[in-house]
Amino acid sequence: MRFKAQKEILIKGIDIIQNIISTKATLPILSNILLEAQQDTLRMTSTDLNIGITCVIPVNTLEQGVITVPAKRFSSIVRELSEGEVEVTTKKNNMITIENSSCQFKIIGLPGEEFPRLPEFKDKEAIKLDQPVLKEMLNLTSFAVSLDETRYILNGILFKINKNDITLVATDGKRLAIAERKLKQDSNKETRIIVPIKTIQELNRNLQEEGEVSLIVGANQLLFDFGKVVIISRLIEGEFPDYQQVIPPVSDNMIKIGREQFLLAIKRASLLSTPDYQAVKLEVLKDKAMVSKSTPDVGESREELPVKYSGKEMAIGFNPGYLIDVLKNLAHDEVEFEVSGSEKPGVIRTEGYIYIVLPMRIG
Repeated sequence: MRFKAQKEILIKGIDIIQNIISTKATLPILSNILLEAQQDTLRMTSTDLNIGITCVIPVNTLEQGVITVPAKRFSSIVRELSEGEVEVTTKKNNMITIENSSCQFKIIGLPGEEFPRLPEFKDKEAIKLDQPVLKEMLNLTSFAVSLDETRYILNGILFKINKNDITLVATDGKRLAIAERKLKQDSNKETRIIVPIKTIQELNRNLQEEGEVSLIVGANQLLFDFGKVVIISRLIEGEFPDYQQVIPPVSDNMIKIGREQFLLAIKRASLLSTPDYQAVKLEVLKDKAMVSKSTPDVGESREELPVKYSGKEMAIGFNPGYLIDVLKNLAHDEVEFEVSGSEKPGVIRTEGYIYIVLPMRIG
């Protein structure tokens, strides 16, 4: 195998696939990148056996072939070379030469035949999604995924596709985020799959502000096809909780408040939070709200905000991080925050989106 590529293009390809590679892989081959030099293209692949990413970049192929290279070392070498063209050649005994006009490295790889093959998705229905729409939906839900590995069903996002609707749902047991949008085309079958958070992170990293991505679902696996980049992932097996039964009816007790003002006030109050005293207090009065925080042995803060509100007066505590996560991802200038009581969840609803957050004890 022998090819020449521009350094910046090679680095761009490495950046796309290297995030899933573990330095503590149980199999040495999983710490490597598979390089497949084809006619004027280089296919680069990485996998951890749960998720695999393939990226195709343009190169000048002088001799076709396959090899795997140690990911971290290959990446470091290419980055440290001077700008311009990089030539990569394989010799006997899996020796790989990496060179430019003034510098040469030799490293040892592993045979390409040993690299795990990614599954194929033949004759499967492809669901086309607008990349900016999917990116927005992930931004509005992914922060609510549970990171508690003992609740593995919640360690991902539920993708629910029914005819021409797509719904994404995430929960960690203390909050619930639901985003729903219309599809461009009808889907022939109803789909319910749970996509792991690691896959979601890679997907989000590759989504752009324009273009489409194809979603193909197989047996316990799925594929996202961007054209030059393909992400294949195992799915989380099991039944996602029935989230619809916990969605409360719309409450008349609704605060209308400037999103940015609310976000900044919560951020400021959270500066006094500690692991033992997390809750920020929200007091709602007629046409004004107080955001306050009091932490023993640390200090206290208090801030008044103008709001539109005519319901009953109350005080309610929230984990500030749970409000910051949603407020920084919403695009609206004003939000409607439903608060029905000090022990009932707060709810934010906008078109195609519901966010429910449980209160915390205050005082």
